[in-house]
Amino acid sequence: MAKKDAAEAPEEGGSKKKLIIIIAAVVLLAIIGGGAAFFLMGDKAEKPDPEAEAAAMAANAKMVGPMVSIDTFIVNILDDDENRYLKAAITLEVDVPTTADEINSRLPQLQDAILLLIGNKAFSELRDMQGKMQLRAELLNRINEILSKGKVKRIYFTDFVVQ
Repeated sequence: MAKKDAAEAPEEGGSKKKLIIIIAAVVLLAIIGGGAAFFLMGDKAEKPDPEAEAAAMAANAKMVGPMVSIDTFIVNILDDDENRYLKAAITLEVDVPTTADEINSRLPQLQDAILLLIGNKAFSELRDMQGKMQLRAELLNRINEILSKGKVKRIYFTDFVVQ
């Protein structure tokens, strides 16, 4: 039995050496791979992509301007058969913040113009998509006529009920 123990001892020492060599090789490969990845990816982060810059500039051009909400209002509209009304709320997208300030200071004048314009519309004009788009265009023109410091870019109907 003593001979068996003596024979096994050198094999154990050899397998430990192999295990240590394998672990050291894996650690060395991991360090080399990590360093290579760091240097290769570091170069890409420092140099901006011209296509990405162009896309970012295009996105900035399409940014939404300042918004001004006009509270819900109810207007009688024209109809031969019965009494009808429109309940609506709109939000105005303006070109510059000074236009938003002007809208807030002239809100009663703008509300009056909006109510008069909508009050002269018939139910048949407002019940379909084309009529709503036409109303939006007319409101945009009328509001921009009143403003002096800037322009409204878009009008959004945030509430629109015709009865």
